Amino acid sequence: MTVRLYDSKAQALRDFVPLEEGHVGMYVCGPTVQSAPHIGHLRSALVYDIMRRWFAARGYRVTFIRNVTDIDDKILNAAAEEGIGEQWWSLAYRYELEFTEAYNALGILPPTYEPRATASVTQMQQIIQRLIELGHAYPAPDGSGDVYFDTSSWPVYGELTRQSRDKMEAAADSDPRGKRDPRDFALWKGHKPSEPVSAGWESPWGAGRPGWHIECSAMAARYLGPEFDLHGGGLDLRFPHHENELAQSTAAGQAFARYWVHNGLVNVGGQKMSKSLGNSVYAYELTALASPLAVRYLLGKAHYRSTLDYSPDSLAEAEAAVDRIRTFLTRVERRLAGTRYADTGTDGTWPEAFAEAMDDDLNVPQALAVLHEAVSAGNQALDGEDLGAAADLRRQVLAMVRVLGIDPSDPHWTADAGPAASALDGLVMRLIADRRAARDAKDWDAADRIRAELADAGITIEDSQTGTHWSLTS
Repeated sequence: MTVRLYDSKAQALRDFVPLEEGHVGMYVCGPTVQSAPHIGHLRSALVYDIMRRWFAARGYRVTFIRNVTDIDDKILNAAAEEGIGEQWWSLAYRYELEFTEAYNALGILPPTYEPRATASVTQMQQIIQRLIELGHAYPAPDGSGDVYFDTSSWPVYGELTRQSRDKMEAAADSDPRGKRDPRDFALWKGHKPSEPVSAGWESPWGAGRPGWHIECSAMAARYLGPEFDLHGGGLDLRFPHHENELAQSTAAGQAFARYWVHNGLVNVGGQKMSKSLGNSVYAYELTALASPLAVRYLLGKAHYRSTLDYSPDSLAEAEAAVDRIRTFLTRVERRLAGTRYADTGTDGTWPEAFAEAMDDDLNVPQALAVLHEAVSAGNQALDGEDLGAAADLRRQVLAMVRVLGIDPSDPHWTADAGPAASALDGLVMRLIADRRAARDAKDWDAADRIRAELADAGITIEDSQTGTHWSLTS
């Protein structure tokens, strides 16, 4: 089956046909590194990580670009507001490292290339000069050094979001005095006396720095070429950022992105997450409340185009879901040990229903339903001692969790369980040993009491031929 994706520009599901057979070029808008990563950043990065993994699973070679916006008004303002004398570039790099740490914690694959905006200023200037020559951009006549895109010169401006230019609000990205029209947006921003000298580059229009939108146009073309397959980002970037990217790139003669994909945003307790409401949830808060694997499961479980509603309860539900998967895989591995099914391998393929769901606009909720059905069926097969079926279902489950990046047995999740997990394991194993001693002494009341105490604490124990094992109750 062909992968189908919802193209925001076409506002329709489209069969994915790559520019180059067997290869996918993806550009995803990465963070503006002016503050710590929050749940919205993580959700967006995870959406495209799963998409990338599925393209790879379907046999494509993927070139994945995720940029870092490391020069912007917000970064300069943040450095000034913190009042600790930190240089803007130091602040940007510090937060970039926080983003990288958060991505790594959730098992998000590193990009093929991760360009910083400050490394592509020459390419940005080349596009701006081309736009001026073609009559689609102009330097401000007030001598400020600003350069603007002339939205009136591009008849299809607004095509991505299907807006009429006459009904658009003014672009609030620079001083409007040098503009021919309030809707024109900044391509280059002349250096201001209040800004650090280090935040300026020489240009034909005077010292200054790039506007936000031109940064992504230049980096996408530099690393993927003038035409590429897919441009992704959060729904909040459709306008003005992506609209302006599309306009300036195509006006400069580049075909640009063939598919535009946008992920939904995050609500917190039913409210839109925003700095003004003070309800932002940061990456470090999530990983303090639950395992990184559970956080990944939570942020990936909703359809990527839907709004994800976060609450602490939803995080607990995600933890229980991944524990159900972990418990089955541990249980089946233990039961098949020493049998003729032990060496049947763990490489398998996913059920057709799983592939159909993933091919259908990355329908992860339906794919997870198939996964949990297989887990339930696997447990039933173990209960009925149907080891052949259990082995087959183990292969299916592993195939599904690996492509989703939620395999509990992956060393990424098991390398450091942490002191809390080690302490819990020690306490539970001590109680299991006490129960074993009680049973050996035929003190059935004591053995039953220990089992009941563990059950009350949310811990299930299972007696098997290989000993007694425990897991958190799902």
